[in-house]
Amino acid sequence: MRLNKYIAVILALIIVLTGCGGGSSEATSAEPDTKAAPETKSEDKAGEYKAPKMAKSKFHKDEAEGYEGAMIDISAVKKGYVAVSAESGERLKFQVLKGDDTYNYDIDSDGDPSVFPLQCGNGTYTFRIMENISGNKYACLYQTEAEVKIKNKFDPFLRPSDYVNYNKDSECVKKAKELAAGADDVNEVVTAVFEYITSNVKYDREKAENVKQGYLPTPDETLSTGKGICFDYASLAAAMLRSQGIPTKVIFGYVSPNDLYHAWNMFYTEETGWVTVKFEVKGKEWNRLDMTFSAGGTDSKFIGDGSNYSDVYNY
Repeated sequence: MRLNKYIAVILALIIVLTGCGGGSSEATSAEPDTKAAPETKSEDKAGEYKAPKMAKSKFHKDEAEGYEGAMIDISAVKKGYVAVSAESGERLKFQVLKGDDTYNYDIDSDGDPSVFPLQCGNGTYTFRIMENISGNKYACLYQTEAEVKIKNKFDPFLRPSDYVNYNKDSECVKKAKELAAGADDVNEVVTAVFEYITSNVKYDREKAENVKQGYLPTPDETLSTGKGICFDYASLAAAMLRSQGIPTKVIFGYVSPNDLYHAWNMFYTEETGWVTVKFEVKGKEWNRLDMTFSAGGTDSKFIGDGSNYSDVYNY
């Protein structure tokens, strides 16, 4: 994905973080649509930010369709997500296709439901539950299609999913609400979350060296342990910001000059201003926020405009 204008100033430390963690998806990212504002704004009259009702997501068993335990729930595609549940003695994947975009996700084989965003926007989607038959070969257990028209285009980035896992009772949601209390606008909420995470979560190099393919973070665990890899940082930040009504993406891609495979965030706001002394945001655009590098410290010799980041996957 190429984004033309992210941030007036990005100040980050480029360090080689081995095994930064990775999504198991394969995708050709779509260009973001930034023509309309999200349904969240600050309440000037109250003098503090008022978060909208938290958006939710779930697997609707009664509305799912499928075959012999392989079930896909497309009842909420207008809300920007699809849910799946399947049982098998073999490894399973869930495939989401739209045009030239293909996302492949690992899913549990015990019937535990999974939720994934429809990040490629409106159009015809194909959904497949795939079962491993040998080596890297998979057979389709069940397939369905849906014509998707998302009511609010920011919905895929405002709801919980397997990659950004939280609910109203999550500790990270409670902390985000606490941090947002008294903030005058969206940017002050982002600032509070940014400063909290970068001050309280340390990079876990041992975990980075041993992380396995298909790893999914738990934001509350990252919050409680105070350590994590780049995926943990990005997932925690997304959970906290989304819970406060701020559209936030988890992005996977590469950072030059070392072609480091990395995860970071993009958030959207109508407002222009400073999020911290490091980041200035532009209204009505997706703005990049890299918690991992910022938590590790900053190097004044590195000042960029985002061109060193190459976005590949977004969730």
